[in-house]
Amino acid sequence: MQAHPLRLFPGDDLRVALEIELLRVRLHAAFVIQGIGSLSVAQLRFAGDKDSTELRDDLEILTLAGSISSDGAHLHMSVADPRGRVFGGHVGRGCMVRTTAEILLALLPEHRFSRERDSSSGFMELLIRNEPPVE
Repeated sequence: MQAHPLRLFPGDDLRVALEIELLRVRLHAAFVIQGIGSLSVAQLRFAGDKDSTELRDDLEILTLAGSISSDGAHLHMSVADPRGRVFGGHVGRGCMVRTTAEILLALLPEHRFSRERDSSSGFMELLIRNEPPVE
């Protein structure tokens, strides 16, 4: 495992930037250990909902965690609005960084993550494979 700190900038799409970073470092597996920062827009899919809910405000990222694979990211986040109300859920595309996002990735060069339909859950679930790095 390799620690990989990352800073995102105003206007960056949080989820897209993390997916691109995995491609940039030419790996196939990473976990987001934690993230903090701020958003101007959050796209969160709440538990049991089919579609994302868009939140527009000065939002603080309280927690950010998940996995990133070549198939994309599976991220969960909690944010607080200026009144201290907290919202959390599955991170969609369109979460726009307001001032900064400081994120710690755990890169896993000896693994490959993918998503495959799981017959027991009915959802695309994480499949983990060991894959020695190519030298």
